[in-house]
Amino acid sequence: MTQYRKKPVVIDAVRNDGTWPPIVKWLQEIAGSHFVFQPGQHPPITRNDDGSLNIHTLEGTMRGNVHDWIICGVKGELYPCKPDIFEATYELATP
Repeated sequence: MTQYRKKPVVIDAVRNDGTWPPIVKWLQEIAGSHFVFQPGQHPPITRNDDGSLNIHTLEGTMRGNVHDWIICGVKGELYPCKPDIFEATYELATP
């Protein structure tokens, strides 16, 4: 059997606490780096009344619940991640 290890990459992420301002701030911060979003496109993330998010991913629109992490991947793609998967996969990167 051949085994593979996931390459170490640094990602940008924010945890959805159910409020909108931290998500907007995060989107503005990553917009200046490698986040892919062109003017005239639909917003990459919209918020629902219950605090959940609609995240437009490469695979279609996905729901990010309160407490889920929202990740900006290595190619600027956005996607939600459940807290247990995030904790098992990622650790804090030091600058």
